[in-house]
Amino acid sequence: MIIGSGFSGLGMGIALRKQGFGARDFLILEKADEVGGTWRDNTYPGCACDIPSHMYSFSFEPKADWTHMWSFQPEILDYLKGVTDKHNLRRNIRFNTHVDRAHWDEDERRWHIYDTDGQEYIAQFLISGAGGLHIPAVPEIEGSDEFAGAAFHSAQWDHSVDITGKRVAVIGTGASAIQIVPAIVDQVSELHLYQRTPAWVMPRPNNAFPEWMKNTFRRVPGTRALMRDAIYWIHEGVGFAMTKQPRLLKIGELLGKWNINRSIKDPELRRKLTPNYVAGCKRILNSDTYYRGIANPKTQVFTEGIERMTANGIVTRDGVEHPVDVVVWCTGFHVTDSYTYVDIKGLGGEDLVDRWNREGMAAHRGITVANMPNLFFLLGPNTALGHNSVVFMIESQIRYAAQAIAAADKAGAAALMPSRRAQDEYNAELQQNLAGTVWSTGGCHSWYMDEHGVNRTLWSGMTWQYWLETRKFQSTEYEFIR
Repeated sequence: MIIGSGFSGLGMGIALRKQGFGARDFLILEKADEVGGTWRDNTYPGCACDIPSHMYSFSFEPKADWTHMWSFQPEILDYLKGVTDKHNLRRNIRFNTHVDRAHWDEDERRWHIYDTDGQEYIAQFLISGAGGLHIPAVPEIEGSDEFAGAAFHSAQWDHSVDITGKRVAVIGTGASAIQIVPAIVDQVSELHLYQRTPAWVMPRPNNAFPEWMKNTFRRVPGTRALMRDAIYWIHEGVGFAMTKQPRLLKIGELLGKWNINRSIKDPELRRKLTPNYVAGCKRILNSDTYYRGIANPKTQVFTEGIERMTANGIVTRDGVEHPVDVVVWCTGFHVTDSYTYVDIKGLGGEDLVDRWNREGMAAHRGITVANMPNLFFLLGPNTALGHNSVVFMIESQIRYAAQAIAAADKAGAAALMPSRRAQDEYNAELQQNLAGTVWSTGGCHSWYMDEHGVNRTLWSGMTWQYWLETRKFQSTEYEFIR
């Protein structure tokens, strides 16, 4: 049983199909009415990927005719729909099915999974492909329920709301906001940008690929792979700076400041937009248009902090009320507590949510969990990235999970799970490696950290190192249940 039909769930389904599993052997439970995950849900103006598309795609399903280096949401969603149809996965997907809870039956050696309608599903293996960017985080602000205008999260963009000529407040300055601001500034009458912490935003010329280049990718063997490899190793170079030599990130800071200065002429506004932490501590963003959008006379940047909301707008901490018609929450997602979306109980009825609430999210190689038989996470704890394509990580995890399933079958075992010792040793080393990275030493607090200041989100090294660690399933790290 697979939860979710984004890159993770679809990739796992394709791997099982290639491994010989038939139409009746696995099921993908999807809460929405279409595949796509993040790229189905996020439809806000300007939505695009911040990793080049030749890398942000399956290695086994390359696409020669990406229209841009960094593709926009509709094209990525079309890609995922095409992959789904090519591999005939729709017959394995049950749409509009929201998984609510699951428990391991020790006598049957099976998972019992339930959706919000009470429907029960029974499976030997349970694979979560939900990821960490699917539960929008909206801050609790006094008076927000009194606001008379439209208000919605960037991942739940309300297309029925016409923002033309409206006063629009964008709250937050992360990955979504830097795309939304330039996309809507010409349409609105006023744009109010509420910033708590500025981001490092690198320049990104995103011109369309010329036809001759797309034809080259189609017709000349090896050119697509060469492009993908070049993108991969450039991003791994950034990863080296983030994980091993943070002082090299000063180069990025110079580039980020140049990006500000070329569009923003007001010294005070430049100061507001310039971060005071090391580049990479928070996710590095990229845009050629964000600062142009801020430089537009319609845009005002507020850094005083939000005190409360009223029926008419937003009151900042200096006591000034700023009337607006629409509020867009660009405030990210529940990441380090995203696991609470499903109530999971393993051996002896142990509650995984309770354990992770006490101890923090932790899994063996970010995939399997002690005392949770036959449970796999794709993009689980400490497997997201701050520098490269998570699709690379997903493929590594899919291969590992498929090997684990095959190992259980070969051993004649009904179930397997990592030993607590193996899991604890792995995570102790991982956290030790994270201590010297920019995410720990860069002088910021990011969404990578949990409430205790522990990084439960990112992988601690280079992606090729993770590939090496997961390329071969190690049965000695596991306990088998027969």
